[in-house]
Amino acid sequence: MPIDLIISRLKNRYPPGKFNSRDPFRALIATVLSQRTRDEVTDRASGKLFAKYGTQEGLARADVSDIEGLIREVGFYRIKAPRVKEIARIISNDFKGKVPEDMETLLSLPGVGRKTANCVLVYGFGKDAIAVDTHVHRISNRLGLVRTKTPEETELELREVLPKKHWRHINELLVRFGQEICRPVGQKCGVCPVSELCPSRKNK
Repeated sequence: MPIDLIISRLKNRYPPGKFNSRDPFRALIATVLSQRTRDEVTDRASGKLFAKYGTQEGLARADVSDIEGLIREVGFYRIKAPRVKEIARIISNDFKGKVPEDMETLLSLPGVGRKTANCVLVYGFGKDAIAVDTHVHRISNRLGLVRTKTPEETELELREVLPKKHWRHINELLVRFGQEICRPVGQKCGVCPVSELCPSRKNK
C-alpha cells in the first residue's frame, strides 16, 4: 500500500490547519466534549463554554448545572459537565495551570483515554502522535492500512506502518476525508482522490 501517495493526495485536497488549536487546555476540553458527539455539535458546545469561561480558574469555579446548560447538545452532557470542571480544577491547582505534555499524566485526568490524550498532544502541542477516532479507525481499515477491530489496535498498527512524519497529520486528514467522502454509509467513491488505491472499492 503506497502510504506516502495516499497522504500526499489527501493533503492536496485538505490543506492542514482546520483543527490546529495550539491551545492545550481548549484542545483537551473540546476533545472530552467530542466523545460520542458529532463534530459540529462539539464545536458549538465548546464555543459556548469557552465564551463564558475563558480560563481554567473560571471553569473550575463554575456550577456544574451551568456547564450542563452550555454543553447540553453533546452526548452524555451530565457526565461530561463535572468531568470538565474537575479537569479544570486539577490543571489549575495541581499542575499550576499547565496541561501535561505526556501520555501517562494525561491519562490520569478524568474522562481522558488514549484518543483524547493523543488529540491534546497533536492539536495542543504539535507533537508526533496518532489520534484514532471513529473516522481514523474506519478509513484505515477500508484503505487496507491496517486490519484491526478496535481504535486501540489501530493506533498500535499505524505506529508500525505509518512513517512518523505523517503521525500528527493523519487524524485531521482522515476526519475531513471521512466527513466529506469516505463516510460510514453513502461513500462518494466517484470523487475519491485515492479510489484506485482503495482495496475496499475494488472488492465491491
